[in-house]
Order: sequence, then C-alpha cells, then structure tokens
Amino acid sequence: MPTDIELLSSVQNLRRRLAEAGPAQMRCEGDFARVALPSGDGDVLRDLLLADGARTVVEIGLGYGSSALAIIEALLAGGTDGAQHVIVDAFQDRFHDAGWSVLVDCGLTDVCDLLRERSQFALPRLVTDGAVVDAAFVDGSHIFHNVFVDLFFLRELVRPRGLVILDDCQWPSVATAARYFERNAGWHREVIDPNSRLRAYRLPDHVVEPNFKDFTPFGLDAPP
Repeated sequence: MPTDIELLSSVQNLRRRLAEAGPAQMRCEGDFARVALPSGDGDVLRDLLLADGARTVVEIGLGYGSSALAIIEALLAGGTDGAQHVIVDAFQDRFHDAGWSVLVDCGLTDVCDLLRERSQFALPRLVTDGAVVDAAFVDGSHIFHNVFVDLFFLRELVRPRGLVILDDCQWPSVATAARYFERNAGWHREVIDPNSRLRAYRLPDHVVEPNFKDFTPFGLDAPP
C-alpha cells in the first residue's frame, strides 16, 4: 500500500499529465478541452478546500476526472484519515468511464465513492441517511431546475459554514439558481481568484428558512 505522501504525489503527477495530454478516450474530438475543468481553476478549487480544511466533499459531475483529482489532492494534503470524496454522476458511461478509471488506476477507491445516478435523486437520499460533508463542488446538469434542486439539498448536506463551489456560472441558468440562495437563504459569496470561472459560497451558521412574505426576487436582472 502506498503511503499518504506517495498517494498525494501520484495524484499531483496524474493531474499534471491529464492537463497536458488529456484522457485516453474522449466522446469526440476536442471534448476534454470543452468540458473538463481547466488546470488553473483546478488549482483554485484545491486551494479553496485546503484553506477551509475540508475532509469530506461531495462532487456533482465527474466527466474526465480533472476536478475530482484537484479535490482529492486537497483532501490528501491532510492524509487519508477522515478523507472522503463522494462523486455523483449518472452519465459516466458516456465518457467511457474515463474519469472513474483514472481514480481506480491511481488506487483511490478507499477515498472515493461513485454514485451512478442523477444528483437530484442521490442527494436527498444522502440527506435522509444523515450524511454531512464539509464542502460541495457542483458541475453537473446546467438546466436551471436541476441546479436549483442540487443546491436545495446541498444546503442540507453541507455543514454550517461549509462551502458550495460552482463551475460555469457564466451560464444564466446556473447563475440564477445560485442567486436564489444568495438572496434568500443567507449564502455569502466568497472572494476568490478573479481570473477563475469558479464561484464559491459560504453557508450560514444555520439553515435559513425565509418567510414567504420576505421573498426577494433573484433573477439576474432583479435590482440588488
């Protein structure tokens, strides 16, 4: 069995190789560059989790595994003890299992679990089972109602004062879903690298249940 330091080094080397050479298989030409989290944003994701001392993370959307490796690098920096990464991806087979194969081949199955189902069904079950995580990374469906449902259950799943980090908020569907929780549920947007496409929210110290009479419009064109 590799030591924690050796496993961390393997993950760092694998992240580097994946960024430089891409995966062994792709769905189509150019797909990796189009859908994978860029290496620089992976560094931002890793550093956010490291700074927060996260030991348990749930990730929505595995794809080619670039974001998963960045998350695992952050977790392994504190050793394998207590580290857990739960990945939810119903469509990993469409990627020829490229992301999961990378994690398996690196010997990370003691740290990672893959739930091959839609996050809108997996997350409520995790909540019902009493699971609690330190942080979440969201890069699954970009359809508004799917993102909204994901965030609704993540506010129950992520511990108080934990982090929810999203990719692709340049899409109005994703940004609008996140804005609801910022405007109505007490989520605080964290300041991160201005060059990153990621967005991070700090959850409040308790679940905020807003009064329906105090509803604040949350469309991107709503007044601040």
